[in-house]
Amino acid sequence: MKIKDILRDIINSALSDCVQKGALSIKAIPAIELETPKIQEHGDFSTNIAMIMASEEKKSPRLIASTIAESVIDKDNVLAKVEIAGPGFMNFFINNDHWRNSLKDIETLGDSYGKSKAGEGKKVQVEFVSANPTGPLHIGHGRGAAVGDVLANILKAVGYDVVKEYYINDAGNQMETLGRSVFFRYLHLLGRDVDLPSECYQGEYIVDIANDIVAKHGDRYLDEPDSKVISNFAVYAADSILEGIKEDLRDFGVKFDVWSSEKTFFENNKISEATEELKKKGYIYQKDGAFWFRTTDFGDEKDRVVIRANGQPTYFASDIAYHKDKLERKFDMIVNIWGADHHGYVPRMESVIQALGGGKEMLKILLVQLVNLMRNGQQVAMSTRSGEFDTLKEVVIEVGKDAARYFFLMRSSDSQLDFDLELAKKQSNENPVYYVQYAHARICSILRLAKEQGLNTPGFEEVGIDLLNLPEELTLIKQLLKYPEVIEGGAFALEPHRVTVYLNDLASKLHSYYNKNRVLSNDLPLTKARLYLVKMVKIVLNNALHILGVYAPEKM
Repeated sequence: MKIKDILRDIINSALSDCVQKGALSIKAIPAIELETPKIQEHGDFSTNIAMIMASEEKKSPRLIASTIAESVIDKDNVLAKVEIAGPGFMNFFINNDHWRNSLKDIETLGDSYGKSKAGEGKKVQVEFVSANPTGPLHIGHGRGAAVGDVLANILKAVGYDVVKEYYINDAGNQMETLGRSVFFRYLHLLGRDVDLPSECYQGEYIVDIANDIVAKHGDRYLDEPDSKVISNFAVYAADSILEGIKEDLRDFGVKFDVWSSEKTFFENNKISEATEELKKKGYIYQKDGAFWFRTTDFGDEKDRVVIRANGQPTYFASDIAYHKDKLERKFDMIVNIWGADHHGYVPRMESVIQALGGGKEMLKILLVQLVNLMRNGQQVAMSTRSGEFDTLKEVVIEVGKDAARYFFLMRSSDSQLDFDLELAKKQSNENPVYYVQYAHARICSILRLAKEQGLNTPGFEEVGIDLLNLPEELTLIKQLLKYPEVIEGGAFALEPHRVTVYLNDLASKLHSYYNKNRVLSNDLPLTKARLYLVKMVKIVLNNALHILGVYAPEKM
């Protein structure tokens, strides 16, 4: 059991005892929040429960805190002491023996340490990347891919049943523009004097696709109607680009369970079915020849067009059909990971979920902020249409999959990110991913050297665990025991970056400890205890790196 859960049980029991004895009169025990004090002298954990209760109890928080503390029963000897501080904080100091003995949980669980059943098997769909098949994935898509993939890993680790899904936007005007772009390049390659319109896609990949068509079919399309050729080229180009996207994602370590196509919603009449259902419910009305969704009924700033006056569905209509499909698949939670430029789309999609009978809270939308790709101190320009961008593939080739994934996750997805290519390539402690991977490799080196000296890593029962009594050893142990809380917290808050923040801190504590203390020494009992400790660090480093989809090297 996590230490916070043990503490909550202790506090809840004390509160119940206070109420039973008449020392407190509170009707319902509030949720107990536990924080780690910023100042070490204030204990391991702190709660403001007494201050929360003060208004209802009509007593001073300090008096309430003292009353609770007097009823604390610590039958398992978890607590060293409880102190009342400031206006009424309760500060808890955990017994050092409890910290040390808890290392056995890491050894016992091994690869499963940090996993739980907190998600209760609930079905979750995580839809991410979903880039239009009109060009290769760029660096912004890479950040969304890393966030979505690692979030899915975290959700699985805490017991959710997760489906990773990519929505292919393969319908609409963009596809016509794609086909036209390839057609103009095709004409140019065959000697026609044409200029590529400014609204067309101009990247080198368009030329590559046109070259491929020429190589396979020559000039056979020159005499066919433009509309037919453009339509055929759009399909060919989209299929080609999508295969490239899938390959780039595989190389980035991302695999999807489901690929959904917007085009199929048109072909299977799903869009008209969805709009008809909302018409019957009274959420879609006609005005000025167009059909509008009453999104203002759910808090949106204005109603939105679903079907244009010319009878053509909007992108919004496709999204309605897609989210209806999600609801029909009985997900308990739907997570959409979008670029920050889609922020205005959030209220209308929340409206859709509610109008179709789902709860607003079941839809979670994460907005991933922009990535500034930096090269030699200069920002790299990115534009899919103009072709002036660095693709995800190029970045992965340059810095490697591990560094790319790790760098994308170093900050919260709702914060802008400067991706420093030069830093990502450095093999030094300045590079965060190198620093963490080196921590794992360093421990592997220690364990190999110990084995060469005839020392196998001992188990918990074979070591004098109380020999781990240095302040930096206890600090390292406490960091290890935070890991399950980090994973669970990251899952419930939908914040995968918490893992990289945790890893940076753990690696820092390990390196600091190693630089000050010898693991292998002439003191055999102490050597065994420290070997055991670093082996537990290795387990946690490996588990956390696995969550990130980053390699845990044994040598560097």
